[in-house]
Amino acid sequence: MIEIHKVSKSFGDQHVLKGVSATFHPGKVNFIIGRSGSGKSVLTKCTVGLLEPDEGHVTYDGRNFTAMDRQKRKAVRQEIGMLFQGSALFDSMTVEENVMFPLRMFSDATEEEMRERAAVCLERVELPSAAGKYPSELSGGMQKRVGIARAIAMNPKYLFCDEPNSGLDPQTAIVIDNLIGDLTQEFNMTTVVVSHDMNSVMEASDFIHFVHQGQIAWHGPTADLLNANHETLNEFMFASKIMRELRKNRR
Repeated sequence: MIEIHKVSKSFGDQHVLKGVSATFHPGKVNFIIGRSGSGKSVLTKCTVGLLEPDEGHVTYDGRNFTAMDRQKRKAVRQEIGMLFQGSALFDSMTVEENVMFPLRMFSDATEEEMRERAAVCLERVELPSAAGKYPSELSGGMQKRVGIARAIAMNPKYLFCDEPNSGLDPQTAIVIDNLIGDLTQEFNMTTVVVSHDMNSVMEASDFIHFVHQGQIAWHGPTADLLNANHETLNEFMFASKIMRELRKNRR
């Protein structure tokens, strides 16, 4: 479980986060949604330690991550998997080498052990034959799956995904959504997804935090979303005609 306790963050006189509190549950896909500039990316960066909050703190299973020194934070970071927007694979490395990268950085595994782990992860994302290929030889969806394989290489307790469906066609996006959901349950990970893809929000999320003007304006299980009595959330969620029709038909 990840808990955010009254986190605030400003840049000069711009108050981006204003006393944000949130809980991300294990075994669940927890979505952070909101308009561009709402503060959701800054919130995520404060959660993983890429930015320091001005006030408040973040705990990982009761451990105060914000108060830790550099060495203790490193130990927690080894429990975190990251899926970056655009996959962020190293073009000069093979798929296998990309998946092995966090193992080289953070583990004492032998070369053989790293290759075995990479093979297991690639098998799990249904890309066992791609090990010797380079990212440029793969489709966008395949690159995302390699990114997921790399993210789970260290058997993480926590998984952060930044716009995992960015640039993907709808069918491939569903494959990625399902894979993230399956892995979350399989390994009982606390998964946090930052997204503005409403298809993913409706299909893949278990729990939602809606960020508006630097605060959590609404949070709750996805099942409650369509009937939420929150004007700002509804304006965001049902901006498109398709989403308005979906809401109408489910009522």
